[in-house]
Amino acid sequence: MIQLQDIYLSFNGKTLFNGLSLSINEKNRIGLVGNNGTGKTTLFHIILGKITPDRGLVELPKNKTIGYLPQDLVELEPINIIDFLKNVTGLKVIETTLKSCEHKMALTDPQSDQYKNLLKKYEEASHLFSILDGYSFEAKSKRVLHGLGFEEKDDDKLCTEFSGGWKMKILLASILLSNPDIMLLDEPTNHLDTENMEWLEKYLEDYPGTLVTISHDRRFLDKITQLTYEIFNGKLNLYHGNYSFYLKEKDQKRLLIEKEIETQRKKIEKTEAFIERFRYKATKAAQVQSRIKMLERFDLVEMEKEAKPVSIHFPSVERSGLEVLKVENLSKQYDGRFIFKNINFTLFRGEKVALVGVNGAGKSTLTRIISGNETPTSGQVMHGEKVKIAFFSQESAQNLNYAHTIWEEINSVPTKMLDIEKRNLLGAFLFSGDDIYKPIPVLSGGEKARLTLVKILMNETNFLILDEPTNHLDMSTNELFQRALMEYKGTVLIVSHDRYFLDNLVERVIEIRDGQIYEYPGNYSYYNEKREQRQALSSISTSTEQYEKEKTAQSKKREIRRIEAEARNSLSRKKREIQSRLLPIEDAISKLEKKKSENESLLCDPSILTDSDQVQALMKELKETNEKITILMQKWETIAEEMDQLNTKEEQTNN
Repeated sequence: MIQLQDIYLSFNGKTLFNGLSLSINEKNRIGLVGNNGTGKTTLFHIILGKITPDRGLVELPKNKTIGYLPQDLVELEPINIIDFLKNVTGLKVIETTLKSCEHKMALTDPQSDQYKNLLKKYEEASHLFSILDGYSFEAKSKRVLHGLGFEEKDDDKLCTEFSGGWKMKILLASILLSNPDIMLLDEPTNHLDTENMEWLEKYLEDYPGTLVTISHDRRFLDKITQLTYEIFNGKLNLYHGNYSFYLKEKDQKRLLIEKEIETQRKKIEKTEAFIERFRYKATKAAQVQSRIKMLERFDLVEMEKEAKPVSIHFPSVERSGLEVLKVENLSKQYDGRFIFKNINFTLFRGEKVALVGVNGAGKSTLTRIISGNETPTSGQVMHGEKVKIAFFSQESAQNLNYAHTIWEEINSVPTKMLDIEKRNLLGAFLFSGDDIYKPIPVLSGGEKARLTLVKILMNETNFLILDEPTNHLDMSTNELFQRALMEYKGTVLIVSHDRYFLDNLVERVIEIRDGQIYEYPGNYSYYNEKREQRQALSSISTSTEQYEKEKTAQSKKREIRRIEAEARNSLSRKKREIQSRLLPIEDAISKLEKKKSENESLLCDPSILTDSDQVQALMKELKETNEKITILMQKWETIAEEMDQLNTKEEQTNN
């Protein structure tokens, strides 16, 4: 259906595509992957005719509609959402035709030819309106808008009244409702919260057309794609599966090539050894020449050139106190409406916690208050001893010094890092070569966000507050950043719609819902499972409203009790495990203390004191015993501190 053959494209002397070929067939569901800068969006622009390649063939299907969602923000018309959606789908023109025909027919003689022509035109428009589901369009539009996070009160708002992210949602809704033959979606999940993404995944399950998407959301790709095209070194590699399949196959392919290279190396060495051994023997001359020619014909197997592996990590810093953050009776009000009211929770040293909730629930507001960048309406936020905070949000990029280049901005951060370490870190976040000398004003929004993350990685912190830190990271950088956070010794509070990222990082989830918070002692999958159970319970219809209220209330109570019981059981298991480590240490200390007491008693015995050899032996043994006791006591204190932390959590759970 769509064919790109032997495509070459260069920008400013740099080759982007080097003989790239692509084949897209009907009903394919394709994930397009590759590092930032490899040309994924550019490939979409070639398909759409926005960019003409230097060389190569582009074949597009005739009479097929294409719906394209760009990654960049768009400007919309100053009309309400429903009218905009009708315009995009073509229904508004048909609706206008129907109304015009109705008006003219009311003023025309039913027996006239003019009336008959109007009637024919009306019937044709009515038929087309029916085919396009015009009569149920508003109801369908509202379902789609609701799935993407809009509320009923938004229907009458002008498109221009919404922020950039919401405008992108409106455009996505228009593409879904247009039901094109081919969808090209460039980062469709960027402005969606996790619930919106799950709704979109289910919606796209029933989409009958051809779908090609660029996304850094691994779970989204796994759920909706069946083929994966990887842009690598200017070409496309096809993998017959979703993103997880692609990762597995690519790794297996690499291992096979490594084995093939090793086998070939041994064969070459063996051949060269034969040539060297019999080079000057006349009886072997023919065989030697044969092997020399064989070496010349060897088609050497080579590994595809990949970027050098890098790693990133946070600098070490002094530990904070056990209690890092305490939020008490915190409320925030805007224009007379409470975003959240009287919320309470505590974060402890080393915890990695996700903050989740639908768009508008107050996640970003709460992170700004906790970081000290916004004042609450009431309540208080208390930070623990020796807490050093770093806060990242999309607005953080506005705090860059616009008089600096990237390199100057990095060097303005107080750090012990060497220049080579700074360059490696910048390279990991896609700033390499002369890019580091770019002035900050010329950077895109995504580049500024990545630079801000680099600065945070350089800071000595023990409490990170991160609001959507992965929005502008490609998958490889995302994985590097995730590993750095997993190794981070401090405390993390993170807002993210990247479910795979959260699942592998966090051990506790705090949900903001209806102005209150709900805590879940587990990762994102655990939270999602509990949320789906709650939604299933809330969707059950009953014969009377009162019965529904009672049942819902009982279900919520049971759910809370279940969560609390699970939390208590989890704490009990951890306490038993810690106790199993403490008991042998306590037993060993007890035995050593007894031995120490015996030795001290012997050293007080006059009969022993006359024997200098025995005194020296006892003194040596006493010194060794004291050293062992000191080491064991240090271990005991470390483990006991873990027990104290669990006891604190247990008290909070019981309260």
